[in-house]
Amino acid sequence: MDLLRLATRSVPDAYRANFRHFYFDIAWYGVLAASAIAFVSVYAARLGGTAFQIGLLSAGPAVVNLLVTLPAVRWLRERPLNPAVGQAAALHRVWYLFWIVLPWLLPPGAQVWVLIGLTLLMSAPGALLAVGFNALFAEAVPPNWRGQVSGVRNALLSVTYILFSLLCGAILDHMAFPLGYQVVFAIGFVGAALSTLHVWLIKPCPNGASRPRVGRSLGDLATPGRIRGPVDAVRPGGGLRFLLRGPRAPLLTSDVLRGPFGKLLAVLFAFHVALHVAIPLFPLHWVNRLHLTDQEIGLGTAVFYVCVFAASTRLAQLARRLGNQRVTAVGAIMMSTYPAWMALSGGLGLFLVGSAFGGLGWALAGGAMVNYVLEKVPEDRRPDYLAWYNLALNAALLLGSLIGPLLAGIIGVPATLFVSAALRLVTALAILRWE
Repeated sequence: MDLLRLATRSVPDAYRANFRHFYFDIAWYGVLAASAIAFVSVYAARLGGTAFQIGLLSAGPAVVNLLVTLPAVRWLRERPLNPAVGQAAALHRVWYLFWIVLPWLLPPGAQVWVLIGLTLLMSAPGALLAVGFNALFAEAVPPNWRGQVSGVRNALLSVTYILFSLLCGAILDHMAFPLGYQVVFAIGFVGAALSTLHVWLIKPCPNGASRPRVGRSLGDLATPGRIRGPVDAVRPGGGLRFLLRGPRAPLLTSDVLRGPFGKLLAVLFAFHVALHVAIPLFPLHWVNRLHLTDQEIGLGTAVFYVCVFAASTRLAQLARRLGNQRVTAVGAIMMSTYPAWMALSGGLGLFLVGSAFGGLGWALAGGAMVNYVLEKVPEDRRPDYLAWYNLALNAALLLGSLIGPLLAGIIGVPATLFVSAALRLVTALAILRWE
């Protein structure tokens, strides 16, 4: 609360209420992300879910996002943003309520498939929320305040994620299965409901002065997308608010891919495929091979986000010194070690070391990559370029989430983790060499 008071102390009265709602929104979203979202894959693994099923938890929403994103842009263009985004948030998050009652209604095997189905149902309004929230941020926060609001939101997200991942890990360790998970899912639903309330209460600036023209900076990176902790920190869709305020010409034009940006997009696509090859395998590896407790998994998640928070405070300084491209590459190289640490680990020690490296790497790569992309995008055509960027990231998520389980079925989970580490390293070096 002291952070919120400090962050709004010098804010003009016209913006103070909106800023508080943005801060409470991300704080409560951090509760959701650190509880229900962070532990659903672990829960599926403890139910006996296969790598393929856990992969579908990521791949299924990616398919929906690929199909829904552009229609969502067109739909939102015709409507006032604040009620549309609030409705999308409510429709997306109400389904968390059903996660709580699943153990009372279905046997373990059926629960995994129902979780996959619910995740798919949530994805369409989730795509609307991801697109519309960025646009609402642009309309409700004046350009000269966006850096401060984004910074405070990122800090609040890290703090709440760290605290509640530790709390949820302790709850799961001290309560019988599956009751502990029902409590954790209930905590997530409360966070989702309160975050949605604050999204509803955000209003665009009355004078419309904050509406961005095509070519403005991305602003907010702490948007309410999908976060599942250290195994799923990448959030496709940054910058889609440009699509709502850009020209109404077709958003996907092939000339974008014929230029230098097409080659850059191919490198980033390959990196994100390599990134997601391992993601469905981590919960199975933790549960079945490392035999980690839920409290230890929560501790690893907390270590990850402590490192994200610490590295994020130096991100701007590093970007000025090295440039966004090199910072992205260095972060990607550090992230390439994460699957290797997991494969080499025999218990808690290396798991925590890997979590630290992964958090540091994600803070650098995730923080600098969007700005690196924007450096390569013509200012007068950002909607076209960012539409392709968003689709490429969702396609990479889909492809990687399917390749990982298939490869693990052939060579095993540890070997696939090493393959993912090698692919991440190769593509990270490609980012470093790309000009």
